Amino acid sequence: MPFPFLQRENMGELVRQLTLASYQPALVLQGLTTGVDNVRSDVNLSSRFTDAARSHLARLIISYGNVEEVMAENAPITRPGRTTGALLTKSADDSGKLRAKSGDPAEFKRALVDLHVAGLNLAKGHGNQHVDLLVRLAVIKFLRNEMPLQFNQVLERCRARLKVFEGPRGQGNQGKAVMLRDLFAHFQVNKKMVLRRAGQDLFQTLRDIEKQTLGKMRRSLFGEEEAPQYELFMNRLLLTEDGRDDYLNAEHYVMLGNYERDPDRFQTMLSIAYEFLRESGVAPESEEESVLDGYLSAPENSQELVAGGSPEESTPRGRAQRSVLNAWVELLERHNVMEHVIASYEVVPLLGEYSPPINAQQLKNALISRQERKRVESLLDEHGRLSPGNMNAAVKRVENSKGGERAKIAGRFLGDFIRYHRDLRRMEAVMSAMDGINVISNEKLRQLSANNNTLYDILLPEEQKPLEEKVVHHVILKADIRDSTTLTRTLFERGLNPASYFSLNFYEPVNKLLPIYGAAKVFIEGDAVILALFEREGEPGFGVGRACGLAREMIEIVRAYNELSLKNGLPALELGIGISYQDSAPMYLMDGSEQIMISKALNESDRLSSCSRGARKHMDGLDSLFNVYSFQAMEGPSSDFTSDEFLIRYNVGGINLNEAAFQKLRQEISLQAIDRSLHTLWDREMVRLYSGVVPLGQETFRKIVVREGKIARIDPRDFSFQGWSEQKYYELCTHESIYEYVEQAPAEQSASAD
Repeated sequence: MPFPFLQRENMGELVRQLTLASYQPALVLQGLTTGVDNVRSDVNLSSRFTDAARSHLARLIISYGNVEEVMAENAPITRPGRTTGALLTKSADDSGKLRAKSGDPAEFKRALVDLHVAGLNLAKGHGNQHVDLLVRLAVIKFLRNEMPLQFNQVLERCRARLKVFEGPRGQGNQGKAVMLRDLFAHFQVNKKMVLRRAGQDLFQTLRDIEKQTLGKMRRSLFGEEEAPQYELFMNRLLLTEDGRDDYLNAEHYVMLGNYERDPDRFQTMLSIAYEFLRESGVAPESEEESVLDGYLSAPENSQELVAGGSPEESTPRGRAQRSVLNAWVELLERHNVMEHVIASYEVVPLLGEYSPPINAQQLKNALISRQERKRVESLLDEHGRLSPGNMNAAVKRVENSKGGERAKIAGRFLGDFIRYHRDLRRMEAVMSAMDGINVISNEKLRQLSANNNTLYDILLPEEQKPLEEKVVHHVILKADIRDSTTLTRTLFERGLNPASYFSLNFYEPVNKLLPIYGAAKVFIEGDAVILALFEREGEPGFGVGRACGLAREMIEIVRAYNELSLKNGLPALELGIGISYQDSAPMYLMDGSEQIMISKALNESDRLSSCSRGARKHMDGLDSLFNVYSFQAMEGPSSDFTSDEFLIRYNVGGINLNEAAFQKLRQEISLQAIDRSLHTLWDREMVRLYSGVVPLGQETFRKIVVREGKIARIDPRDFSFQGWSEQKYYELCTHESIYEYVEQAPAEQSASAD
């Protein structure tokens, strides 16, 4: 029966003020190889990771189960039939405390990050982001399966330890034996609680590494646009047995009924919510449940429908929300669940005081039913617990909840229920996707899958098979110091030491950067340093990205030292950097025992880092956001435009990339194209910028912005503009304002870089 007051309020007119979102969680993996059973994809997770995970899980279970003392003198915990790299052993000191040989929480977290990074790199190599999703599913499936196994192992070790006290050795220490048996009994009874806490600890670690490392790395490799499938993994229900844990729900969602007789069981409340959407006019009567399910999986709909239980009635929208909220309250009252809804919130602060020994559902029902309350009070008396004063106060609050307060609670409940419903549906989507994955635990099966080229082998870096040091690509970075001869003469004339000046202000700081970016010196000239970054077979290829990060740091170092030099009355250094990529290994000739590199990229980086005197004459003092320009002269020798050797270049404090380096960078990371109208040499022009993030380490990322510049045709006598050529050049931007522009760029100005 429709709500009678809704007809008086002309509900059809009101609900048109409201717009609902719809969300149907789904996770379908595409483009993956089927494993040896021709049904599922085979995944082998690093043995070092799995050992660290088992050890970490055992520690969590021991800690949350409060059986450290029972386990303190126990034999090492290992997986049956397998020797792990992380054992639980008795400490060598006399404290009797539990100590780990390896696999502490920090080690587990590092292994977890490294494993996921390996998955991202494998996905990038395959050109398929679903490979990364496959790895995530495999990790979750492994952890879910392993938690009860580790609980059982700890249980058996505790049982074995207690047997020692039942024999002759334990006869003289009966007091301790009783205490240990009591701890063991509580451990057995509290299995669900222990696994819940261990699961939530794991979830927190997974969420931390996603925020600190993996999200940034993924966006760096695959773009800023978030893949909605990753939201499915940020779900705390994933590491629970079935998503229906009273304590977890009470803390993070809302505690629904569990018993068959409970009127607020999840399925019953879901049916009431379907009825609400239909009878309130928000959804048509004929709407299928699958469509309604989509509305009940979008948490923003709660705010849209009932404004969190406190609509602002001064607007038509607020009046519509008030009418919908009244309809929701009336429906809950009609189904006799409103008191259960109120009790589900009042019971939360009581759980820590009374449960255990009182079951959480028992305690909630005691706030509603006098008969159940007497039973609970009797149990409290039996266990010698505190007086039920707080419980009785909660009972009064449930009984005295009236009018507007009930409406607020009903509005809150709708939001919490929708969040819980969404996360349950997300869990179901992940579990369904897990059915398509076979996490290999058998060496024979692993070998069979590997031999058939159907295995996704996810290994930590130290487990990778040693590859031949075969260089397949290389990048040359040349940093050229401007007017070094004049600078040296100036320092000599002032009685200063040019050698120490160059060393302290440039060469020594640069040397500290080389191991960070994996760069090697090719050679150093008096006024320049030439560096190489090599990409070897089988390694993730970020050569150009690393070169860009290194070049930016070099520019920043020089700027910082220049500020100090100017304060002390010393001359400043001017730098120009060129980055050239070559899609092959360099060659070498031998000069005695010395290797001398031969590479086309050496010559090109020299041109890219250079700055012509004519360009400096006309452009020095120019206030520009950019530090690199290239020109084509319209007459004279430079008008031969068959090669960039004849370009007029300007590069002061800038970084110039060749086109091959730019194209390689687009393969390495995701670049977002942004068009901005900016002031350049000739008033304003539309400038195309490419923005991306380069991963440099486990938790280290470097933002870069590359400008795609058009080569201008000029009259070399006065540098007057004569038009644009068809050719382009690329500058790695160093001006901080450009990075601020990119951060503020509106979404509608963004274009795909692909």
